[in-house]
Amino acid sequence: MLSKSEAADLLARLPLFGALDAAGRAAVAQELREVNFDAGQIIFSRGDAGADLYIVAKGRVRLSVLTADGKEFSFAHAEAPSVFGELAVFDGRPRSADATAVGKVQALSLSKAAFGRLLATTPAVAEAAIRFLSARLRDADEQLEAIALHPIEGRLARFFLAAARQKDPAGKAERVTLAIPISQSELALLVGASRPKVNAALALLEAEGAIERKGQEVICDIDGLSALAGMD
Repeated sequence: MLSKSEAADLLARLPLFGALDAAGRAAVAQELREVNFDAGQIIFSRGDAGADLYIVAKGRVRLSVLTADGKEFSFAHAEAPSVFGELAVFDGRPRSADATAVGKVQALSLSKAAFGRLLATTPAVAEAAIRFLSARLRDADEQLEAIALHPIEGRLARFFLAAARQKDPAGKAERVTLAIPISQSELALLVGASRPKVNAALALLEAEGAIERKGQEVICDIDGLSALAGMD
């Protein structure tokens, strides 16, 4: 179980709460409730009422929707430290997607009422919320562009580049090692392709020297991935 000081430290690493001072983070930490989910457990479903937002402390959560023909489209993974389930808390509308634990997940929940009080009393958090939602919109636009305009190897390259940016925000490293503890089937859901096509695309990226696979780790060559992603 996370202590309140550990929860406050986690808040400091999140864009949504990083603007708070130590006292502010400690106050929010008092409002947090720890929740744990088993692999495959549904955290919430599309259409549910949004009573809480969640902060991932450990593990990974799949955010997905079902298409008209019943196929699952996974548009993002939330992993530590990140926030998910915030949209329904912001606008009061039902959940817009399903959230499923990929493996065991330890998370912290913050109620809609507590977050509303925070927005009303702390302008810095309200400003951070606007930046946070703007970043979400940009990410969604980039993902739609990737699926519509780029082949599978380009989509995978962009996926790895996005993960590398999270690990190396300054963008100084030429090679970044990523832990990717998910199956190829899960990866296929994220890039909108079948598992065999993802397997072939991964082999192509490796043959081009853009990645090197070692178990659940992927060593990314940033220049090589950028070229394959059409971002060089």
